[in-house]
Amino acid sequence: MASKLCHYPAMGLGISSFKPNPRQLTETKPRPAVESRRNPLWRTSQQSSRAITSSQSVTQIDDENPPSSVEVQSGSANVNASVDLEATTAPKDLATLPRPLSVTDLAISPTHGSQVRVAYQGVPGAYSEAAAMKAYPHCEAVPCEQFEAAFQAVELWLVDRAVLPIENSLGGSIHRNYDLLLRHRLHIVGEVQLAVHHCLLGLPGVKKEDLKRVLSHPQALSQCEHTLSALGVIREAVDDTAGAAQYIAANNLRDTGAVASSRAAEIYGLDIVADGIQDDSDNVTRFLMLAREPIIPRIDRPFKTSIMFTLEEGPGVLFKALAVFALRNINLTKIESRPQRKRPLRVVDDSNTGAAKYFDYLFYIDFEASMADPRAQNALGHLQEFATFMRVLGSYPMDMTPMGRS
Repeated sequence: MASKLCHYPAMGLGISSFKPNPRQLTETKPRPAVESRRNPLWRTSQQSSRAITSSQSVTQIDDENPPSSVEVQSGSANVNASVDLEATTAPKDLATLPRPLSVTDLAISPTHGSQVRVAYQGVPGAYSEAAAMKAYPHCEAVPCEQFEAAFQAVELWLVDRAVLPIENSLGGSIHRNYDLLLRHRLHIVGEVQLAVHHCLLGLPGVKKEDLKRVLSHPQALSQCEHTLSALGVIREAVDDTAGAAQYIAANNLRDTGAVASSRAAEIYGLDIVADGIQDDSDNVTRFLMLAREPIIPRIDRPFKTSIMFTLEEGPGVLFKALAVFALRNINLTKIESRPQRKRPLRVVDDSNTGAAKYFDYLFYIDFEASMADPRAQNALGHLQEFATFMRVLGSYPMDMTPMGRS
């Protein structure tokens, strides 16, 4: 047991949670002193090489191919400006919103210093943007078209952080994002719990009775099931809530509404046709903050740790895995199981009953303890004795702040 505790960085919490191959060892150069990093010329020349090294060191566990390109939108535009819309005319100021960026912008030195750049999926006015602003109040929020683009924006040094919704109190877990956590090598460095307040938006002068269809993210549509059913409208799913509001404003759709935030209404010049249309007023979404490097775990404040692991098939194996935490009085806050995409089925031969097929599961667990706590170190050392795979996704401060309305 003691020997396992000495290999703490290998469990995913060190500067690198995996061993580089010989090619990486020969290509890696010593990092310059901190003072030299402030030189814009140094940052410009070093970003491309870091991006290449980062992409070479990723271990693919999932069987999906990574996206071949990244489309990220700049967050430098002023998204707080209101758009003047006439009742019968399309808006004219949508061109002021952030333009899409590509990986060629790596040649441009980003503005760093005290301002943190945070990538999120969606367009200005999305709930993920509100989560980013809650976690980093003075950050520059950078919208991305897809979650994969937000991950790659961090890996390619376009941004410093990424925000990822992971579960909702009404809609449950967002399974696609669990797969992305395993597929990429980013570290969880924080969490944010955001109270979600849905509004039904429409063009100025439009009433509920005028709407024939409503656009929004699938999770938002499911969270407003009762209201939308009572309206008798057709529901259409889009990539994000604010994107639905942007689409309606850009195309002057008077028979179409959007389920989005009140901030989205301000940005795109829409009216709030109905306020607070979610089925349950206690609607909370939990977001994770991701970074290239882990933070140093501490014990002077409440911490949470997230891990993934797999087990052999057999009676009581999961019980033994969970017992390593119970024996040390560590509270589990979440457990999630996902069939492995690369090996969905496992065949087990039994001489008495013949061959049987089982789903091969990957388990995701959150527990309330810092990796600086000896109890957590001993628990994971114990778990490693019979887990076939284990990875620490991050040890990070718990969100203890009041949940503000989005």
